[in-house]
Amino acid sequence: MSMERVRQAYASVADLYIELFGTREQVDPDDLALICRHLAGRPGKVLDLGCGPGHLTDYLRSWGVDATGIDVVPEFVAHARATYPSGNYRLGSLGDLDVADHSVAGILAWYSLIHLPPERLDGVLTTFRRALAPSGRLVLGLFSGDEVDAFDHKVMTAYRWPVDEIAARLARAGFTEVERLERPDGGAHRPHFAIAAVTIDG
Repeated sequence: MSMERVRQAYASVADLYIELFGTREQVDPDDLALICRHLAGRPGKVLDLGCGPGHLTDYLRSWGVDATGIDVVPEFVAHARATYPSGNYRLGSLGDLDVADHSVAGILAWYSLIHLPPERLDGVLTTFRRALAPSGRLVLGLFSGDEVDAFDHKVMTAYRWPVDEIAARLARAGFTEVERLERPDGGAHRPHFAIAAVTIDG
């Protein structure tokens, strides 16, 4: 799945997406707390990759984090810049981070990997590992399932992942899991999980 297809798909529904998901109040408080625990209070830059409307970047900044929001969709970046003018938002993609090796303290990839074909995940995690400084933190949000499985997301094809499979792939990429949060199907939302990991130094 190319980033251009992702860009086009989200650009076509950008206004609706912003209305439905574009504020921190629309994020579960437990998810916000996990993000804060692992990415706030740490010196250095934090990247919010696939930042969408920019609300989580702004949430991190409200905790004093030097956070930059990066997204492939120009409409999202424009909205974030207009809504949170004190923030730092720019266009960019997950697999081509324009940062020096080991230069960032943390990465948030909150549902920004859901459209990534499974065969590309390991390469992206390796890119994250390259960008992160020693003891850097990575926080992911993904849809959960019993096996790696494609499904018809409202925007475009997305993938479910078993949380243990993600933990194993993180380990192969040079991370150690430090916390996970699993939420089963509540009727209105698909089952999902969040997982926080730290880089293995050395």
